Amino acid sequence: MALTGSGTIEDNEQTSGEPLVTRAFLVPFAVVCSMFFMWAIANNFNDILIKQFQKALELTRMQSGLVQTAFYLGYFTIALPAGWVMTRVGYRNGLLIGLGLYALGAFLFFPAAEVRAFGFFLAALYIIAAGLAFLETAANPLITVMGPARTAAQRLNLAQSFNGFGAFIAPFIGGALIFTGVEHTPGQLAAMAPAEVEAYRAAEALTVQSPYLALGLLVLFLAAVVRLTRFPRVDEEHAGGAGLSGGIPASPMLRRAVIAQFFYVGAQVAIWSYFINFAQDLVGVGEVRAAHLLGYSLMAFMAGRFAGTGLMRYVDPPRLLVAFGLIAAALCAVAAFAPGWTAVIALGLTSFFMSIMFPTIFALGIAGLGARTKLGSSLIIMAIIGGAVFPPFVGLIGDKAHSLQLGMLVPLASFVVVALFGMSALRARAAGN
Repeated sequence: MALTGSGTIEDNEQTSGEPLVTRAFLVPFAVVCSMFFMWAIANNFNDILIKQFQKALELTRMQSGLVQTAFYLGYFTIALPAGWVMTRVGYRNGLLIGLGLYALGAFLFFPAAEVRAFGFFLAALYIIAAGLAFLETAANPLITVMGPARTAAQRLNLAQSFNGFGAFIAPFIGGALIFTGVEHTPGQLAAMAPAEVEAYRAAEALTVQSPYLALGLLVLFLAAVVRLTRFPRVDEEHAGGAGLSGGIPASPMLRRAVIAQFFYVGAQVAIWSYFINFAQDLVGVGEVRAAHLLGYSLMAFMAGRFAGTGLMRYVDPPRLLVAFGLIAAALCAVAAFAPGWTAVIALGLTSFFMSIMFPTIFALGIAGLGARTKLGSSLIIMAIIGGAVFPPFVGLIGDKAHSLQLGMLVPLASFVVVALFGMSALRARAAGN
């Protein structure tokens, strides 16, 4: 099945011959897909930063989890204003604003590393996330209208596959450019002279400068490409052009999608944020090797995006969402209680089954909103605040229990919520709503 513009749900047999992208939208579709890739880089560099800041800034796991809190607060506080701004300036200008904020935040990493102030880094991350809120609020609904309405969920999953590719390569790039491979135990640091410790932490902080400077320049280049790209006129009725006035849409599916997205993003961010620590705790690998393991997990995430896009031609998206949610929950249970490599592999495999969750929840949530799509999109993007709430909580469990394994029960419960959302969408189909 797939979603129609009116919010009804059709059998997949009726959509198997539909084109995913209308010919007139091919170039803009490719440009927008590149943004899915770029915001994945920013998101997944955070997983490297959490470990690096523990070394450079002498942070606990709970404190380092504030990286994600600052980042996802940016999404939460800016998503709704971003939707409002785009009703005034349009989608393309909204994309340009988002890219400008993204670049600014990346450039601020240079002075933040010089002064080695955690608050400065958090402010830079907030600005990056503010930019990403603009990008996601514009790009996700844009993708859904760049082709037949009945293939919207598949099209969004395809676009999100580029996000999966960015997520896959980010740990390898970040691990190579940011991690030095130099790790000292608390005992070794205690035995070092204060000047040596200071020099060590200062050197570790400076490793973030060049990668984020390059990232900012790349984002500015993408902004130039967007500025030069001719975007065909989009049907404003289906793109949500009527603005944000009139209150929250009376859509039960939208409300459920917001809740499901909150729990999904919280689970995803918690797992990826502490995967490096988790692998080091369970199997004793170094930080660079652990970053590579995270990269392999995110390769599974990318593969899941492409596989999910294909499967949705034959399997109802909400039905697939239920199955993937329950499997991810089971894998978290294994990660929480199994020993060594079994736990690490199980946690890594959750990425494959997380792959379809964000775009499928998003597409189901905004289906049939018509002129209220911008507001619905903003509300679902605001639900990304789950990524700010869950990581410090999981980090606190890790600090108190001296192991992150029990913390994996938090994403386990979240994936059950996602599966329940999928079940509610199936019931809506059966009821014809």
